[in-house]
Amino acid sequence: MEFFELAHRQRAYRFLEPDPVPEELIEQILDVATKAPSAQNTQPWEFIVVQDPAVRGRLADHTRHLWESFARDYSRPDVDTYQWSHTDEWASGAFARAPVVIVVCGDTRAMDAALLGSSIFPAVQNILLAALALGLGSLMSTLPIVSAREAREILDLPEHLLPMATVPIGRPSRRLGPPRRIPFADKTHRDRHGVPWREG
Repeated sequence: MEFFELAHRQRAYRFLEPDPVPEELIEQILDVATKAPSAQNTQPWEFIVVQDPAVRGRLADHTRHLWESFARDYSRPDVDTYQWSHTDEWASGAFARAPVVIVVCGDTRAMDAALLGSSIFPAVQNILLAALALGLGSLMSTLPIVSAREAREILDLPEHLLPMATVPIGRPSRRLGPPRRIPFADKTHRDRHGVPWREG
């Protein structure tokens, strides 16, 4: 797909088929991830590609525990929405069906942990767009790695690697339309805050 079509179609795909994702597609996605910009070209990312069912199962169990112990109540809206219901269904079990989970880590030896986000999240965005371009679904979640200590234990991460995002990837099991977004003009100011981008 052409870039602007991709960007307009990007959605969080929470429900994925369990079929394996070919390794060549995973490699294409990772290659594009490493083309993201990073501070001083430090390229502080490292990727853990989780395919082993046992490891994926531990990560999913940990995610379900985090969701049920605090995140569900924290994120519950005053009025239930389909989006919240889908998140509940995902965290409670659907995440376990993703055939691939890419855990994106930041190397704290390359830069201070507080600065890693500006380099790591552009790489994550490239992963999301690359997956969509290849006909795959994905989403970014920080819930599975909210507790870095447990994530480190599950993934055998050394202390210098900080897990920052998880991206489950697979063939979508539900068709999704374009995302609903507030028009950019409603969120944009000209020269200073309060001056609308478009008059009238």
